[in-house]
Amino acid sequence: MINFVKLFKSLDQTTSQNAKIAALVSYFEDNSVTDLDKLWTVAIFSHRRPPRAVNTTLLRQWSSEISGYPLWLFEETYHIVGDLAETIALLGMDTNMSYQTSLSERIHQLIELKKVKDVEAQKSILSNYWAEMDKDERFLFNKLLTGGFRVGISQSLVAKALAKTLEKDEGYIANRLMGNWTPNNTSWEELLLTENSGTFISKPYPFYLAYALDKDLNVLGDSRDWAAEYKWDGIRSQIIVRDHHVFVWTRGEELVTEKFPEFESFKTYEKNIVIDGEIVILKSDNTLGTFNDLQTRIGRKNVSKTTLIDSPIGMIAYDLLEYDGEDIRGMSYEERRNILRQVVSDLISTGKILFSESFVLDSWEDVRALRAGALEKGAEGLMLKLQKSEYKSGRKVGEWYKWKLDPYTVDAVMTYAQRGHGRRANLFTDFTFAVPNQEGILVTFTKAYSGLTDVEFKEITSWIKNNTIERFGPVSSVKPELVFEIAFEGIALSKRHKSGIALRFPRIKLWRRDKKVEEIDTLQTLVDMIKIL
Repeated sequence: MINFVKLFKSLDQTTSQNAKIAALVSYFEDNSVTDLDKLWTVAIFSHRRPPRAVNTTLLRQWSSEISGYPLWLFEETYHIVGDLAETIALLGMDTNMSYQTSLSERIHQLIELKKVKDVEAQKSILSNYWAEMDKDERFLFNKLLTGGFRVGISQSLVAKALAKTLEKDEGYIANRLMGNWTPNNTSWEELLLTENSGTFISKPYPFYLAYALDKDLNVLGDSRDWAAEYKWDGIRSQIIVRDHHVFVWTRGEELVTEKFPEFESFKTYEKNIVIDGEIVILKSDNTLGTFNDLQTRIGRKNVSKTTLIDSPIGMIAYDLLEYDGEDIRGMSYEERRNILRQVVSDLISTGKILFSESFVLDSWEDVRALRAGALEKGAEGLMLKLQKSEYKSGRKVGEWYKWKLDPYTVDAVMTYAQRGHGRRANLFTDFTFAVPNQEGILVTFTKAYSGLTDVEFKEITSWIKNNTIERFGPVSSVKPELVFEIAFEGIALSKRHKSGIALRFPRIKLWRRDKKVEEIDTLQTLVDMIKIL
């Protein structure tokens, strides 16, 4: 565990991607680190963490009892620190013991702890574990315990480090890391080193991600070298058909086949294929629903017959990664799309797939005009893809761009504020916003926490401390005086919110110091936007 603690500190103390890769390479090359510990490190950084062993309410209670601090003081400290794992780690429970237990052994302890059903027994076991650790080890152990381990490391960064360590191609490593593996069902050797390691039939490919367009179109050269597609607002996914089995993976590497049983109809397809596309609400007349409609399918463990009827899904297909069992990512975009068109034609009778048309236009002005009409098509902008581009792994510069429509905006007043986490634990950074309804009563409709500078957060935090009406744990109710411009990507009616409104990707665009609360938009403004859109 001591090696993992050192690695974490190295990663946490830098924002340099090269420095993080160097730290990972040093760790993976260290002969004192076992292969199992290395494997668990890769798993942790690729979101394959052990399940939470104890709920946070019990953790707070036990920490208070074990440390001797009253619960009210622990809670106050927690609200200031902003991180439960760190709060527990800072309590005076250190001993002089140094057992140097390995990372994999600690994770095994967490897995076994979850199996203990007696609460008092769990508390006793956990207390003994904490007593064996110093502050740093206890902090990381608690991070794994609470399921909140975040350190700014992406799976692609891990792939870069492993490729450098093992002297392998980065795309090869990225592909090996995909799929439904865990350290419980594979080994370091099988996952990364054995050339003919058994490949899971469900294994997806790494997704190719686009950069947001941040340059003038003319810099891209001749528009005829590029293809423009509509950017659809759904769930980026891969549908895998192999040996008459169907698997559905999201971009976040979640296997969601059971949530979308409609795609089972693809299993009769004779060739092994992997399609990249967007899962959307697809009605019987081939019209698309909104992302808000799609949310009725997200998070459901069991899909009822009513849901299947009311919220039918399908895929808008825009790329083909495997055909007849062959990896075709090395073909050009144009070549892959020609094959994809035939595949979609073969599957179209299922009623669960559409081909995402692409446009090769004579000028960038024509491309701008196409983007301007995206909203009428139910799209959120354009994708620009170089016709000669291969399908690569991760986010690469220069060949794929996303060009979204400008966001919608609304002026609203802040009504609640909550402290942030980590380095912003002493600042209020999470805000709730409201607009007046027809009776003039403020109704909360969204939360947002991004879009301001550290200087602005500090200024707002100072204001909140002097203008708090009431406190609810870490949340403060404040005087409705500060006005902000809120940007968002979409809006829809929603029964899940008291306001009856749901926003898509809300964030703070601007602190409107020039506006008074009497000048903000109203709930009716938001409802009217839905009618227009």
